[in-house]
Amino acid sequence: MDHMTHAEFLPFEITVAILACVALILYPAAMHIANKKHRKWPASRCIFWFLGIILAAAALSGPLARLSHTDFTAHMMGHLLLGMLAPLLLVFSRPMTLMVRTLKVSTARKMSGCLNKKYVRFVTHPLVAATLNIGGLYLIYMTDLFTLMHTELWLFALVHIHVFLAGYLFTISILYIDITTHRYSFIYRAIVLILALGFHKILSKLIYAQPPMGIQKTDGEIGALLMYYGGDIVDIGLIIVLCCQWYRSTAPKKQDEAWS
Repeated sequence: MDHMTHAEFLPFEITVAILACVALILYPAAMHIANKKHRKWPASRCIFWFLGIILAAAALSGPLARLSHTDFTAHMMGHLLLGMLAPLLLVFSRPMTLMVRTLKVSTARKMSGCLNKKYVRFVTHPLVAATLNIGGLYLIYMTDLFTLMHTELWLFALVHIHVFLAGYLFTISILYIDITTHRYSFIYRAIVLILALGFHKILSKLIYAQPPMGIQKTDGEIGALLMYYGGDIVDIGLIIVLCCQWYRSTAPKKQDEAWS
């Protein structure tokens, strides 16, 4: 399989690095503005943002990104960082909530109106978001797309943007931490999450049995194991947070019943 040279990949790396630096600057700046208007924004959320941006950038720029072109295990590590762990960390930083706090009331209302549009409601529906996320992975690893994206820079960029955005959409569709204009029940989101985790594990087993074209079987097996067990770590985090939210939503009712 012919891979892009480092020189061909360098413009993409530089672009990612610049965007990451801008993101790392904008969040503290937004915090500063928000703190003047409202109560102090927790510093822990800034840490989540920094970690999420750094991990996402590390998957697309630097030693890990370069190694991922020829090492399937490195590629899979980048997949876990870009599509699973980084989105989870970024959701905890609540970027949409912070943005609303920095905007004028009229502008914030317009943004809320955009979040209520049919398209946004559609792509953030748990089942749709899960399909975009997991379905996209099947398309990458079960077709020739994996091979093609390592030969064309524009396709490589497009696929990885999708992986990141689909991972983020899936996370916000399951965990209601940031601004959510429409909500689905805990039981429904739990079912979607279980199905998504199941299909993710099936995919890792399929990769273990038959790695993508051009990948040695041993490398494919190691990468598939990393996808299987590494994904478990992030999945456990999703499950714990969802269960804690579910418990908190029912706890007051139980307390009310105890007092009645």
